[in-house]
Amino acid sequence: MKYDLIIVGSGAAGLSAALYARRYAMKTLVIAGEFGGETSTAGKIENYPGIISIDGGDFMLTMKKQVELVGAELKEGRVVSIEKDNKGFAVKTEKETFEAGTVILAIGSQRRHLDLPNEKELVGKGVHYCWTCDGPLYGGKKVAMVGGGDSSVKGVNFLAEYADKIYLIVRNKEVIAEPINLEQMKKLGNKVEVLLEHEVKEIVGEKMLEKLVLSSSKHEAGKELDDLVIDGVFIEIGFDPDTTLAKQLGVETDQKGYMMVDNGMKTNVHGVFAAGDATNHFGSFKQDITASAMGAVAATSAYEYVKSHA
Repeated sequence: MKYDLIIVGSGAAGLSAALYARRYAMKTLVIAGEFGGETSTAGKIENYPGIISIDGGDFMLTMKKQVELVGAELKEGRVVSIEKDNKGFAVKTEKETFEAGTVILAIGSQRRHLDLPNEKELVGKGVHYCWTCDGPLYGGKKVAMVGGGDSSVKGVNFLAEYADKIYLIVRNKEVIAEPINLEQMKKLGNKVEVLLEHEVKEIVGEKMLEKLVLSSSKHEAGKELDDLVIDGVFIEIGFDPDTTLAKQLGVETDQKGYMMVDNGMKTNVHGVFAAGDATNHFGSFKQDITASAMGAVAATSAYEYVKSHA
């Protein structure tokens, strides 16, 4: 069965693209991967116009229902390759192959790791990357958040509903976050301790996390490392794009691996469009509202492409 459009990814960009594609009566398939992308684990969303407050997972489920109501198909699976020929594209998952006239890559980004020994072994055993998923496990305990951006501050505010003590470990000289989130964190008082100019050097533990070993440029001579005994650590240090499919198709990327698009979300490969956090369109500003907007534009461009190549 051949589709007019296959969308790889089911976050805000992918589902928005599917909604608009169906409004253009395009035969549309969404291949989900991890449903909802990072938004599904975002906790409360309070900066999307028209919505006062909503859980990220609920937001994605609402978008999914809306997309299904207009007739888009959704399939679970991980796309392992995309091949282009003179008839269109062959999109292969681990189990099936689908054909389409156009493709939208809405593949999002992947969380960065500290890449320290023991980190991988202790995932789920005190080391975590999703504070909305695992934060409630730490009621009455001591935890740390690694990162100095807006997401880490939002994570601290979320964890404060459960943990007794939170350490925010920041590599730089200041925390950079939205003022409203910083103000909320400041109101938590002594419950939060911000460790500026600190880095995690070791993750210690055998069966469970026992402590972090930190270094700091502020240390006095002769004292180079500190032990921080905690029950859990949440790592929130940003994302990197998955460049696998872009490289297969020959899509141009910038130095960081983000796909380059024009104002119509067109890549350099005819029939391939991109939207969301995996593009460089809005630089480092990556939000649900920008991802949704890019998805809508990408679907419109895909429709115009199909119409002109019928």
